[in-house]
Amino acid sequence: MKNLINFGKKLFPICRSITGQGTLKTLKEIKKKHIKNLKIKKIPCGKKVFDWKIPSEWNIKDAYVIDKNKKKIIDFKINNLHVINYSTYQNKIIKKKELLSKLNYIDSYPNAIPYITSYYKKNWGFCVTKKQYDQINRNYKNSDTFLIKISSSFKKNGNLHYGELLIPGKSKKEILISTYVCHPSMANNELSGPLLSIALIKYFKNKNKNKLARSIRFIFIPETIGSISYINTNFVKIKNILFGFILTCVGDNKNFSMLTTKYNDTSIDKLCSDAYKKYGFKVKKYSFLDRGSDERQFSSPGVDLPIISMMRSKYNTYKEYHTSKDNFDFISAEGLKESFKIHKYVLNKLIKIKEDKIFLGKIKNYTPNKKNPISIKICEPNLGKRGLYHLVGTPTNQTLENREANILNFLQYSDGSNTIKQISEFINLNFKKTKKLYYFLRKRNLVK
Repeated sequence: MKNLINFGKKLFPICRSITGQGTLKTLKEIKKKHIKNLKIKKIPCGKKVFDWKIPSEWNIKDAYVIDKNKKKIIDFKINNLHVINYSTYQNKIIKKKELLSKLNYIDSYPNAIPYITSYYKKNWGFCVTKKQYDQINRNYKNSDTFLIKISSSFKKNGNLHYGELLIPGKSKKEILISTYVCHPSMANNELSGPLLSIALIKYFKNKNKNKLARSIRFIFIPETIGSISYINTNFVKIKNILFGFILTCVGDNKNFSMLTTKYNDTSIDKLCSDAYKKYGFKVKKYSFLDRGSDERQFSSPGVDLPIISMMRSKYNTYKEYHTSKDNFDFISAEGLKESFKIHKYVLNKLIKIKEDKIFLGKIKNYTPNKKNPISIKICEPNLGKRGLYHLVGTPTNQTLENREANILNFLQYSDGSNTIKQISEFINLNFKKTKKLYYFLRKRNLVK
């Protein structure tokens, strides 16, 4: 695992995004150094993928802020998190007040640079530590000016790139292993997943000399728009997939976390739980309501794949998450090795388990009913273009965050197998509010 950690350190400074040369370079490095037969594929920007459209390809060469003394006080080349991902081109002189309004920081974590994106809204800005912000505010006068330079570009005829590898088994039915390659300079939330995927590919390719009982498909994709685009482009192929795993946040040394399948009623849920007990690992279980990665798309109505995430520290639960502190001091070869052990054990069991013993309860007895709410959109709908979701960074208040969560939760369980009352129980929202939410979404043509 030390070699993989060292490889991860080389990938770390690459400025990845949902599109662009940084993501392509990362995939090429994985192919060149570790997975020679990885297929790198592309989907054109501007293509409509279900309710979404792939945005223009974004690339950036440099970005900085220079003060009146010609000193760089913010520098993208020192840390690529300093710029809001997908920032527009800028080359202008501004005053202190405007500069401060364009600086993002974390009050409660003064030494960390936040990671902020603006994929679907034209915007620009910088991210700094709280200490940097305070220094700028303290050391300069209101009349002082600053040169702002962001050398970025948007390519309308660009591409979204992803990597794919199939290890064929005796059965055409597959297990999906998905990880993402779109976050710049983050070790646990980003690179630990691809590194673990590389380790598992090498292990099962070697094991496959005797032919696996079931095929395993590995994909390296940009998060959210990548999974939506992949499902849209490979919809026929998806039908061969029985279930899958999202690999993310698998590299730190803390206790394990497990995000269950949507209904938490498959034998995979039980097998994963038993695996932690077998190795004596402590694990904190999270329900599907706590989801936040690509299980949102693969488990959505119309796709309906049971997806599990076996993590170390779950995303959005540790203070280093989405900051410059999620670095290679936070993860280790030992942490990655234990994640490899648990995933290897579970996958070895699952490639042999009979199909009729995988699915239990809700999924096995899945019977859509026209009288129950059914989501009109495949994958999560684009709520941002409807003014129902934040477009920059993260929600700024709890009310907004709760509203977004309730909408997305309702849509996830609108698969035709649940009444409004059952949905209210699944999403922990009282019946009156759930019924009101149903009419709200029906009016907006999101459910029928």
